[in-house]
Amino acid sequence: MKKNIILCGVGGQGILTISKIIVIAAMKEGLQFKQAEVHGMSQRGGSVYAHLHLSDKKIFSPIIPIGEADLVLSMEPLEALRHAHFLAKKGSLVSASGKLPNIQYDELAVLAEIKRLKGALVDSRALAENAGSLLSENMVLLGASAGALGLKESNLEEAIKEAFSSKKEIAETNLKAFGLGLKG
Repeated sequence: MKKNIILCGVGGQGILTISKIIVIAAMKEGLQFKQAEVHGMSQRGGSVYAHLHLSDKKIFSPIIPIGEADLVLSMEPLEALRHAHFLAKKGSLVSASGKLPNIQYDELAVLAEIKRLKGALVDSRALAENAGSLLSENMVLLGASAGALGLKESNLEEAIKEAFSSKKEIAETNLKAFGLGLKG
C-alpha cells in the first residue's frame, strides 16, 4: 500500500489537524509515513499545505513529485487549483466548494476548472454547520475523501477521538462532521 496525499488550504482551516489524524490512523494500520508542511503566512490567511506519504514500505522523501499525488484534498477552491498539477492521472481531487470571503478571485471560473478536472466539490460549510460547528469543516472534507485514503474508516474515527481526547464535545462534533462528509 502506498498513498501520496497533498492537503492544502489557508491558515486556520485545519490542514495540519487533518494531517495529524491521517497519520494517527496510518500508524494504527502499521504504515510508515513521512510528512512535509509549509505554513507560509498562515497567521495572515496565507497558503498552508502538507505533503504526506503513507506506505507499508520504507519511504525516502517527504516531498511528492508533480503528477504523483493520489489525493489532493483542499479546504479552499483556489488552493485546489494551485496544487492540481501534483495529481496522478488516476488521482482524486476533493475541494470545499465555497471560497473564503477575504480572498478575491473569480469563484465561478475556479469552480468550473475544478469540475473540468473531475474534482469533487463538497459543500463542507453547510455540512459542518449541520454537525454543530463551522470549525469542523476540515473533518467534513476528511470524510468526503476517506475513500481515496485507503485507510479504514474505523481507524480514522479512532484517530479523531484520539486527536481530540481532551475535548469530548469537540471530538463528538468532529466525528459527526466526518460522518456527514462520508455520506456526501
